[in-house]
Amino acid sequence: MDTYTVSFFGHRVLHDLERIDTQIIPLLKELLKTKPYVSFLIGRQGEFDIYVASVIKRVQKEVGKESNELTLVLPYAVADLPFYEIYYDSLIIPECLQGTHPKSAITQKNRWMIEQSDLVITLVDKETGGAYTALKYAKKLDKKIIRL
Repeated sequence: MDTYTVSFFGHRVLHDLERIDTQIIPLLKELLKTKPYVSFLIGRQGEFDIYVASVIKRVQKEVGKESNELTLVLPYAVADLPFYEIYYDSLIIPECLQGTHPKSAITQKNRWMIEQSDLVITLVDKETGGAYTALKYAKKLDKKIIRL
């Protein structure tokens, strides 16, 4: 199966959720309409990650889950794993992160997600932090990027 992989990166604190909805919902529906199978990769480090996951779940309820999957990518094992296994379609801790120091594990997880992706969707409005670092890395790898 031809899988189109999309990853998401944004700052910890969100503003203007309505504007994000008006941009991301049509984008998700278009991807699901034009790609045979879409794999959505998302972390859980802040409000953006949590919000986008909820938007994807809403879109899945509307269009179905047959041609897509929402995967939570974690940098290391966490206590709430059973909850996450219920909420997300799948969960992964990349093997390459085994033994990585927790302080660098999130950055390494973000790099892994970008390397897997055909498209990177970002909400980055400042030139600091992990989301900005991820955006720079995606640009360096010449990934297709959509900035919300």
